Amino acid sequence: MVNKCSLHRQIEDLREKMYEVYETSADYEDLLKISQELDRLLNELEKMKNN
Repeated sequence: MVNKCSLHRQIEDLREKMYEVYETSADYEDLLKISQELDRLLNELEKMKNN
């Protein structure tokens, strides 16, 4: 299981990656995949907070 600190780091790293892809590429598919993964991590964090 991933701890909260690690999960926060993954979320921040993915946010940065998404922004970089947005700035350097117009590839909607890449942005969509990153966004979906970010959503998954944010949902996981929310579950951790509720437990």
